[in-house]
Amino acid sequence: MLFLEYPACITCRKAKKWLEENNLLFEDRHIKQNPPTKEELSSWQKKSGLPLRRFFNTSGQLYKSLNLKERLDDMSEEEQLTLLASDGMLVKRPLLIGEDFVFVGFKSAEWSALL
Repeated sequence: MLFLEYPACITCRKAKKWLEENNLLFEDRHIKQNPPTKEELSSWQKKSGLPLRRFFNTSGQLYKSLNLKERLDDMSEEEQLTLLASDGMLVKRPLLIGEDFVFVGFKSAEWSALL
């Protein structure tokens, strides 16, 4: 599994601790230093079945400063993917990517049910 996190994020730390406590193997990736590519995001979004909007970190300062709450509806999917890939801080975290699943954000009950 691939685990994308921002180490200063409390939710990411909780998710990482949960993975370790459950003895699950994962590759760790710093989302700011090594952000997901447009191609990765597109693939993960399709695999997740979630709307692309769910991949945005809506509580982040960058999201708010760019006024994306109002702008996203007027952007094409291609524009949204390009924007997400431009800065890892725009991407909701943590992300956990497996063979047949993509988790966006951390919900221990959801992770427990599927892992």
